[in-house]
Amino acid sequence: MSSVISLIIPTYNERDNIAPLIERIDGALSAYDYEIVFVDDDSGDGTAEIASSLSSRYPVRVIVRRDERGLASAVVEGLKQVKGQMVAVMDADLQHPPEVLAEMAKVLENGAEIAVASRYVAGGGCQGWGLVRRIISKGAVFLAHLLLPATRGIKDPMSGFFMLDRRVVEGADLRPTGYKILLEILMMGQFRSVTEVPYTFKTRTRGESKLSARQQIDYLKHIYSLMRRKGELLRFAKFCLVGLSGVFVNMGLLWLLTEVAGLFYLLSAAISIETSVLTNFTLNDLFTFHDRRSSGIKPLLKRLGKFNLVSLGGVGINMAILWLLTEHLGLYYLLSNLCGIAVATLWNYSVNTMWTWKK
Repeated sequence: MSSVISLIIPTYNERDNIAPLIERIDGALSAYDYEIVFVDDDSGDGTAEIASSLSSRYPVRVIVRRDERGLASAVVEGLKQVKGQMVAVMDADLQHPPEVLAEMAKVLENGAEIAVASRYVAGGGCQGWGLVRRIISKGAVFLAHLLLPATRGIKDPMSGFFMLDRRVVEGADLRPTGYKILLEILMMGQFRSVTEVPYTFKTRTRGESKLSARQQIDYLKHIYSLMRRKGELLRFAKFCLVGLSGVFVNMGLLWLLTEVAGLFYLLSAAISIETSVLTNFTLNDLFTFHDRRSSGIKPLLKRLGKFNLVSLGGVGINMAILWLLTEHLGLYYLLSNLCGIAVATLWNYSVNTMWTWKK
């Protein structure tokens, strides 16, 4: 016996999977002292009773919640009850192969603080997924990487199968919404190193999938909550305010150069656009992304060059949408332009956060 591992397994109507799951866990963790903590959301099919009945043969505990539901909050409840220093989280539906647990334990024993069973590193994959399911999953990962910069070094921050050193979450303010508990831990926990272990997400053979449109909505709420708590929502608001100031700089200078100085309006427009780009860059560098900028003239000029290129791309996107919606869909040109501005703003923010001011 080398280490103690606590497994937290949230359950809701998984009675047919409990016995084979426990047997496979016991085989996978034969070299470890372990416990399994089932957190059941008052299943109506006898899941909790079946798990409890196996406690005489295996180190199983069952917690039944009667007034609350949700995978992520079930894990938070389990974290309050576990005994081991290494804590693993997995689903009960056998889509997470228990045989990967031992490999994750070795990763932690070698110094990592979080081991993530990953579908998106070399050797990982998803069994039986169709195109739509893959697009949804990849889109969710992209959204996390875009809006929560701390997740960008992890290829599968959406994984529900992971193991961590208990100290990562001690004192952490965990307030998850929905079912992506790892995302909450990556944003709110205290750690320095994460290692991803490849695994293949299996096809469910018993019971019914819990994936639903409600879960997708909960995911968006969770992203919003984390952005607010980690300051990324405020950063986006600052970026939009800076962009609005650039509109006033552009329009005001265009009028002055054309009407007062008498310049040809296209020349005035070129000067106005570049001036607004320069003022936007300066304000974003000092105000929006002050925590990400490095000192020195060379890094400053490099950021300025990147910002100019991104802004040029934003102008192209704006013009393309304006033309497409007006000429081909018959939308009123001011509404078309508003749509173009919205998409260009998302483009500018996403590329600048992931390239110009990369964390």
